[in-house]
Amino acid sequence: MRAYLGIGSNVGDMAAMLDRAVAGLNATPGIRVVARSADYRTPPWGRTDQPWFLNGAVAVETDLDPHGLLDACLRVEQELGRVREERWGPRVIDIDVLSYEGAAVDDARLVLPHRYVRERAFVLVPLVEIAPDLVIGGERAAEALAKLDRTGIERV
Repeated sequence: MRAYLGIGSNVGDMAAMLDRAVAGLNATPGIRVVARSADYRTPPWGRTDQPWFLNGAVAVETDLDPHGLLDACLRVEQELGRVREERWGPRVIDIDVLSYEGAAVDDARLVLPHRYVRERAFVLVPLVEIAPDLVIGGERAAEALAKLDRTGIERV
């Protein structure tokens, strides 16, 4: 199945961390990275008194079910030093499952499609680069992005 992931970092060597996250995902059994967006410098969202982020998106082909994919993403985060301390706070790496082909999930661990994907330009800009026609919540990703303010988001 095809799934789309958002990746981000705002601590340390952010570009290297995104590269390491993609490599870690690709090295995970049952996951094959098939597309990756450019990296984008983006302002913080949620909690704005922190460093800017580097964000991107990846498309993967996976044999894992949605929860298995989430577990794999959390393992890669942990291997790269992610410690969850503060909601929307600084992070060395963040890997979010944004969409999983044919799956609608809403439980305590996972909501698919991701509940905020259509509200966040920093997620949609890189996602639209690799999947402009992806339908999320009944709307094409490119259409959702057209409604949002992209101020401060820069391709690097």
